[in-house]
Amino acid sequence: MAETRDLPEFEFDADELILRHDLTIQGTVESVTPTVEWVMEEIRGMECAVGKEFEIELALQEALANAVVHGCEQDPCKEIQISVGCDKQRGVLIVVRDPGGGFDPDQLPSPVVGEAIFEDHGRGIFLINRLMDEVAFHKRGAEIRMRKRGSGAQ
Repeated sequence: MAETRDLPEFEFDADELILRHDLTIQGTVESVTPTVEWVMEEIRGMECAVGKEFEIELALQEALANAVVHGCEQDPCKEIQISVGCDKQRGVLIVVRDPGGGFDPDQLPSPVVGEAIFEDHGRGIFLINRLMDEVAFHKRGAEIRMRKRGSGAQ
């Protein structure tokens, strides 16, 4: 079962952000890797979550893959919105929004129980929940907010 944590501390003070990007990409598989690479280059440069880049990169990759496949149905006419905020005290906040109808994260079966262990899909949300410090779903699951605390984060 997916964990849904909707925490008020997701809101970062815009004046404290040392990095803020809002971008829109096409809802295609080809858009995912270059977007992840660009975002991660920015995050590494700002040093907001030093030593935690692998977790952020994999969670972002999974969130974008889910948005492409489920939210956009791999339709290049549909778009995914991504917002990235970085604050050395609070860490990295990433928001991914897709135009899909969403889903109920509480209804996702666990990928580590029973026959699901042998499936070749269905682990994205599970991984995101394990890799990031805070995860919340909004807009009926069409928006995911993920936070990875920085070294100075509370």
